[in-house]
Amino acid sequence: MIKDISVTCEDSTHLTATLYTPERAIKGAVMIAPATGIKRQFYAAFANYLCEQGFGVITFDNRGIAESLKGKIEHSKASLVTWGQQDMPAVLETLKMHFPKTQYFLVGHSAGGQLLGLMPNVNDLTAFCNFGSSSGSLRNMRAGYLLKAHFFMNFYIPLNNLLFGHTKSHLVGMGEPLPKGVSRQWQKWCNGQGYVKEAFGKEVLRHWYDDIRLPSKWILATDDDIANLSNVKDMISVFPELEADIRLLTPDDYNLAEIGHMKFFSRKCQALWPEVSDFLSSHSVLSAPETQSPVM
Repeated sequence: MIKDISVTCEDSTHLTATLYTPERAIKGAVMIAPATGIKRQFYAAFANYLCEQGFGVITFDNRGIAESLKGKIEHSKASLVTWGQQDMPAVLETLKMHFPKTQYFLVGHSAGGQLLGLMPNVNDLTAFCNFGSSSGSLRNMRAGYLLKAHFFMNFYIPLNNLLFGHTKSHLVGMGEPLPKGVSRQWQKWCNGQGYVKEAFGKEVLRHWYDDIRLPSKWILATDDDIANLSNVKDMISVFPELEADIRLLTPDDYNLAEIGHMKFFSRKCQALWPEVSDFLSSHSVLSAPETQSPVM
């Protein structure tokens, strides 16, 4: 069963989310944390797949994005920090409410995996699996992509924020329009090392990156210009106690023309999806009969 729901954050912000409920006893429950500016419908096919594998799933739009945008985007106070500190914890609590007494997992895409150390309830997770989650550091990008990345980060973003009060990222194929607070932090963090580490002691006064010891799998593609191996390792370094398994995928090995930074979640790449579901299943225990029914 698929149902749209509302998630209420601690600061009373409301997010739009979609709940996927299996028809049988569940193995666990998964929150799919999206990439920067990517709306939840992008993950629908993948969420259905996980649901068919026996997982309850929630997808969501971060504040300021798609159906979670309230009012004009130029008035949005959203930032990457609020996504991690407010939105993601609330989504996990909502997942726990709808699927009680089971194991909880996070599947992060890009920013969705980068920000989980900002969640005060992160250790309620049993494990997490990321795709394309890296520091996004410009200094580690190959020369052929570097000019494009610098143009977007260091020219397009500041110019858009100055002229329009937000970033029209959709015009250059970079997801939904972005609130200026989101794109401003994105620009700053990708120009440094360790991504969110750039904000420690500044916008981020408390975090849980040092405390996370969860099993984790970090999947990346050889043709991803952003989340290359150097940037993935750079991001993992922000989690000093983490158990990290890195899995490198090559498109030719799966008869795929492209995986890149975005195609993993498309139906064309569904041959890759067991990389996630097998990992989650290996850390899950089927819910007992008396606890298998979700709360609706």
